[in-house]
Amino acid sequence: MAIGSKALLPDQLDGMDDDALAAELKKAKEELFNLRFQSATGQLESHGRLKAVRRDIARIYTILRERELGIRTAPTPAE
Repeated sequence: MAIGSKALLPDQLDGMDDDALAAELKKAKEELFNLRFQSATGQLESHGRLKAVRRDIARIYTILRERELGIRTAPTPAE
């Protein structure tokens, strides 16, 4: 079983354009910050969520980098 958010599967991330990926990345980084803050104050209930969010961030960075290198192509805008 893969670790990460069920909403952020690689197939779904491939269908997003760069702006949508940047928005998802920002949301994930904010969530990671909040989880780290909860962990530091002893209020964190789900420690596995930290690992899942870190993997989501890495997955987004990987897709963005592969697009820069030309390994993956960004989706064409629907008209």
